[in-house]
Amino acid sequence: MTTAVPVKSRRPWTPGQIVLTVLGAAVSAVFLAPLAWGLFTSLKSETEAVAVPTHWLPERWTVQAWKALLATGNITDWFVNSLVVSVCVTSVVLLVSALAGYGFARTEFRGKAVLMGLVMSGLMVSPAVLGVPLFTTVQQLGMVDTYWGMILPQCAPAAMVYILYKFFQGVPRELEEAAFIDGAGRWRVFFTIVVPLSRPSLAAVGIFTFIASWNNFLWPYMVTNNPDLMTMPNGIATVMNSYGIQWAQLMAGGLMAGLPLIVVFVFFQRQIVAGVAHTGLAGQ
Repeated sequence: MTTAVPVKSRRPWTPGQIVLTVLGAAVSAVFLAPLAWGLFTSLKSETEAVAVPTHWLPERWTVQAWKALLATGNITDWFVNSLVVSVCVTSVVLLVSALAGYGFARTEFRGKAVLMGLVMSGLMVSPAVLGVPLFTTVQQLGMVDTYWGMILPQCAPAAMVYILYKFFQGVPRELEEAAFIDGAGRWRVFFTIVVPLSRPSLAAVGIFTFIASWNNFLWPYMVTNNPDLMTMPNGIATVMNSYGIQWAQLMAGGLMAGLPLIVVFVFFQRQIVAGVAHTGLAGQ
């Protein structure tokens, strides 16, 4: 004899849940609307893309803009350049931020407060203000039109140092003291105890840095004029001809450039949320 499993009746939505759902749907629509517009525009002909009045859906669906971009846009080189620059910047920022943040959180040395103040002052200076002096420095070092010229100036992560500094302050000192008693040195403690405990925060810092470097338009635009070294944002900005901007190709290139970031967010959203929760900034 089998017993029937009671079926739980679904509770009706409360007014608060309905309001929050409607607000969430509205905010999602606001963020998704530009992506939908770009997708539909990329599937129009160039004539239809600039036609007035405009309309959302194409009257004649075509992938001509995507074919033209892949054929003439040197999109593969742009993608590889962006990937190389972003991965290198992320690797250097992770190493520098982790070492600097741990040093500020766990060691005492003369001038620590002053040096920390200098690092934090970097949060108050706009990157655009530093463009000219950075370019002059890179030019004097002979790194214009090189990968290093695009990578190194992006590796001054004041915000990332602060994030990891706040996290390292919350790591129990007892774990490190126990390792010191067993004979471990400072470097071994850092790489075998502190770094494994810091994976959520390191993942968040790495993801944020990768996204920022991938989207960076101004600095690569300033430091290179070589078409073979252009990144995705710079390359897409050149999608023009004697007739002006090719809007359908521009939208196709923008979607292609944003696709890796969408993939990063979809696959690493848990690490992003966990990293923000572990940085110690939630109550700031």
